[in-house]
Amino acid sequence: MPIALALSLALALPACARTPAAIPTAAADFRARAPGDEVVYFVLPDRFENGDPGNDRGGLKGDRLVTGFDPSARGFYHGGDLKGLTARLDYIQGLGATAIWLGPIFKNKPVQGPPGQESAGYHGYWVTDFTAVDPHFGTEAGFRAFVEAAHARGMKVYMDIIANHTADVIQYRELAPEGGYPYRSKADFPYSRRGGVGGTPINPGFAGDADPSPANWARMTDPAFAYTPYVPKGEENAKVPSWLNDPIYYHNRGNSDWVGESALYGDFSGLDDLATENPRVVEGFIEIYGSWIDRFGIDGFRIDTAKHVNPEFWRAFVPAMLDRAKARGISNFHIFGEVAVSDYDPALLASWTRNAGLPAVLDFGFSVAVAEAVGGRAGTTDLARLFDDDALYQGGKQGALQLPTFVSNHDAGRLAMLVKQANPQISQEELLARTMLGHAMLLTLRGVPVIYSGDEQGFVGTGGDQQARQDMFASKVAQYNDQPLIGTNATTAEANFDPGHPLYRLIADLAEVRRTTPALRGGSTKVRAFSDKPGLFAVSRFDPESQREVVAAFNTADRPITARIAIEPGSLAFAPLSGQCPLTADAPGTVTITLPALGFAVCAAKE
Repeated sequence: MPIALALSLALALPACARTPAAIPTAAADFRARAPGDEVVYFVLPDRFENGDPGNDRGGLKGDRLVTGFDPSARGFYHGGDLKGLTARLDYIQGLGATAIWLGPIFKNKPVQGPPGQESAGYHGYWVTDFTAVDPHFGTEAGFRAFVEAAHARGMKVYMDIIANHTADVIQYRELAPEGGYPYRSKADFPYSRRGGVGGTPINPGFAGDADPSPANWARMTDPAFAYTPYVPKGEENAKVPSWLNDPIYYHNRGNSDWVGESALYGDFSGLDDLATENPRVVEGFIEIYGSWIDRFGIDGFRIDTAKHVNPEFWRAFVPAMLDRAKARGISNFHIFGEVAVSDYDPALLASWTRNAGLPAVLDFGFSVAVAEAVGGRAGTTDLARLFDDDALYQGGKQGALQLPTFVSNHDAGRLAMLVKQANPQISQEELLARTMLGHAMLLTLRGVPVIYSGDEQGFVGTGGDQQARQDMFASKVAQYNDQPLIGTNATTAEANFDPGHPLYRLIADLAEVRRTTPALRGGSTKVRAFSDKPGLFAVSRFDPESQREVVAAFNTADRPITARIAIEPGSLAFAPLSGQCPLTADAPGTVTITLPALGFAVCAAKE
């Protein structure tokens, strides 16, 4: 199988593209870049670099169940922080990243979970104080230094935010059955009765949560309609701002089963689910996150669990944030929500841009289609369909250009892992080739590419969540260190910041090609070749101004391929941007593409 040839050709890029990726624009001009012009690097601070061991325990004293710190356990803090991230900006910028999506840095509940099942808030999604930096990551001054250092390089900073839930503080007086508190619906447990339809009348005059008026919500005074919520002794002031400590601002209906009504009203795995229909909650979160814009001049928000919040909340929140950013001089503030799906379902994704007014959503459809294609067990029909389905999004195909695309993430896992699951006996060489092919698609197809930290160093993992959250600095987690990486003989037992890694080089080179090729950033797409079996997938992308054609072709098969594809009649000669390209068209309107197994090429028509 000639996969080694595919790898050598993939890395044989033009000499002009083999230098480290340059700063996209002068630092002073970075705010002028549109969201679609970015290459985003996503990082969980705890797993990236430890710049200050003094904050590893977050200022707390005790064992790991108090401090949350245990660098040998996957589910606890490992020591990464803002100081370490700031020290590695050269590495991130060298990869070609122009924006950093930073996992949540707000102060978290250090540890939660039932006895024997505890884990820590190292990931940042168990917030208690929405106004402060978690001491495990550093200080407000440290965050300011990070943002200013990134901005000085012309790099943007996107904060990961949460409005769906807080940490698990509120408890219920009812005895929990095995498996936790089941969801109690609005039909069986209406707001107007305590503990069910036959219970004592409560909340007289409350017209339901569809009425957003403050006068209506003033009549919601008793939160014990489904369960009887309370705040345990000693945690009465655990949350900041202080209004978050009142159970009246939460749904209090038990755990979500992820279906129907419970997806909006249920607790996310026990986390306190906010009543985001309440105008006080809307007002409160507008002020919370507007303050981060005011204080630090950040450039965008990634919204966690966006689909578990009622659309009306986002229709109020998003314009308020865009106005706040504009007042701060940030005209291209990018907001994108997480609407997680496991199947190819662009209609569901697009509905949140139309019904909820989210400017963009993470493109889970893209990730599913790419994983299917490069995994070798399916053709490229979903990948081809993607561009037709772009019409579903608010703004149509033009709006879809600002969707953040990805092939790996911290929840579902890494592309290399998905490819390996589809091919359990795959060689390391072939796994690397297929993973490189997926990243080539990420950098050259439509959308805003997001690189998950560690992918560029050949991290694989064995699943999602904790199994996909390896340390970039030297790890002490045995389950991570026992896993082979691809493209290197290194393991996670040592620091992995190698700019010579083949995936790092590939991403850096293609990021530079993307930066200098308007068609790859903002161009429309025309599908030229696809199949229901592994093989040739090719598209043409067009310069938004000149309409000059750029052909991107990919071979998802494990054998070389030669085929003709249709092109624009005026595209008569080509220059290679990456890989091997035909020099001339066969005739006006057609050209022959030859690719090695798992190879790709990006070819620009000459004017």
